[in-house]
Amino acid sequence: MTAGGVSERGIVRTYLAVTSLTTLAQSLIWGVNTLFLMHAGLDILGVMVANAAFTVAQVLFEVPTGVVADTWGRRTSYLLSVSIIMVATLLYMWAGVSRAGILALCLASALLGLGFTFYTGAVDAWMVDALRATGSTLRTETVFARAAVVFGVSMVVGTTAGGVLGQVGLWLPYVGRAVLLVPALVLGLVSMPDLGFERRQLRWSGVGAEVRRVASVGVLYGVRTPLVRSLMLAGCVQGVFGMYGFYSWQRYFLDLLGRDAVWVAGIIAATIGLAGAAGGALVRPVMAHGPRRSSVLLWTAGAGTACIVAAGLVRAFWVAVPLYVLACLLDGIAGPVRMAWLNACIPSRERATLISLNSLFGEAGGTVGQLGLGVVSRAVSIPAAWVVGGALETMALPFIGMARRRGAVSDAGGQCEVAGSP
Repeated sequence: MTAGGVSERGIVRTYLAVTSLTTLAQSLIWGVNTLFLMHAGLDILGVMVANAAFTVAQVLFEVPTGVVADTWGRRTSYLLSVSIIMVATLLYMWAGVSRAGILALCLASALLGLGFTFYTGAVDAWMVDALRATGSTLRTETVFARAAVVFGVSMVVGTTAGGVLGQVGLWLPYVGRAVLLVPALVLGLVSMPDLGFERRQLRWSGVGAEVRRVASVGVLYGVRTPLVRSLMLAGCVQGVFGMYGFYSWQRYFLDLLGRDAVWVAGIIAATIGLAGAAGGALVRPVMAHGPRRSSVLLWTAGAGTACIVAAGLVRAFWVAVPLYVLACLLDGIAGPVRMAWLNACIPSRERATLISLNSLFGEAGGTVGQLGLGVVSRAVSIPAAWVVGGALETMALPFIGMARRRGAVSDAGGQCEVAGSP
């Protein structure tokens, strides 16, 4: 099965290669970013404010950049993403090393957020539509699960290397990221033809009108579609702790250890990556037993919440770390299932924009979580914020339950009626 001279296997291989390269580059800083910001003079709330600038930018630009992917093309959007992230990473590093202050770090962080919005939605939409153009019968859970494994393995390599580089100099992982994004840019140029997708002309004078049109489509197929709305709201609630937990564990776990060892943060980040890969690898055997998608999302969300709350309460390094790793493994199972369910219920023509809209919901929750839980961290403690954030995640369960009641066919692995509509 081929389309435009590209086979099903070639599409999957390119998708996984893009996932691997970009994750490897991006994850170089994930294990050390909080420590880097604190070394630049910020406290834990300042770290969350700087990171919130990233998510605020994502909220603001998700839909406009989704328009780029759905008009100029998914490859164009990807290439813009890699280019912007490369430049923004170097500016971010400069702001930290020169101790330029929180405003400069927030501006660089916001530019990074803009770069990531060109990626979200575009690459996943490229893969889904390209596969459909070949007539592929692969279930999207399978491909998303493979990507989750590749993501996790690449994160292991990237975060471990970042920890080693960070032990030498906290600025080095940022240079490494910029260097690795060069081959990622080349890969997009040579291996990502837009297939199964009709590019539309968009002039600068018409950007506003196109954004309004796409926003109305987002409202129609997203906000006004009960099933999709429920899944997006669940993602929003789960995002409240997700981003905060990801950025705060570095300080929390090293405090529990009693040593400010950057290499330990790198190893923990690598373990988290392995957990995500293991979760992705478990998707296929889990789904092979025929559970409904909602069942998988409900039990992973419930068990993950319990792990996070317990990790905040225990306050013992050798217990808290495994509990958080287990929560990440459960999230690694839930992610591909949730993405497959969403993709079954959104039209191809606006797929990138609607995936970006889904990301927007999660990022909105992440912004609130980073700021709110950052205040709790300063006023009380980081573990107290973990308990509060974990408890808040239980609010996602009713939304998943609503999706379960409203999407029987797609919940069982089928397509919603709206999928593929013009």
